[in-house]
Amino acid sequence: MTELRYVGFWARVLAMLVDSLIVVAITWPLMVWFFGWEVLLQGVQSGAAQVVHILLSWVFPILAVILFWLYRQATPGKIALGAKIVDANTLQAPSTRQCIIRYLGYYLSTIPMGLGLFWVGIDARKQGWHDKLAGTLVIYQQNQE
Repeated sequence: MTELRYVGFWARVLAMLVDSLIVVAITWPLMVWFFGWEVLLQGVQSGAAQVVHILLSWVFPILAVILFWLYRQATPGKIALGAKIVDANTLQAPSTRQCIIRYLGYYLSTIPMGLGLFWVGIDARKQGWHDKLAGTLVIYQQNQE
């Protein structure tokens, strides 16, 4: 059996940057299309516009991330690195419950000055608090032989 290779802090930062750029590349043009430059620069005011803003800025990215985790075990940034998210016990795909807990765990990980995210850099299995809460690992794909 091949030894697990955990994905470390800086590789995960790079993956997050790639994912963030993709989200911005998709949502920003949609925001401009819906609202126009002037409204975006002044701030979204009307009730209907605020709903669209919340959907594009929050709901779409959350759903996209969780769906990528469920169907690909990784977001595009992690895919580019050859990494995937697995259940820490079985090394199989994480459950829907684990994916939701992992996502919500990001918020808890950032509250104390990002300590839960920086934890990846010091943990033996490179788990952030969100990984520990969800029972997940981020590992490099193993060669299929």
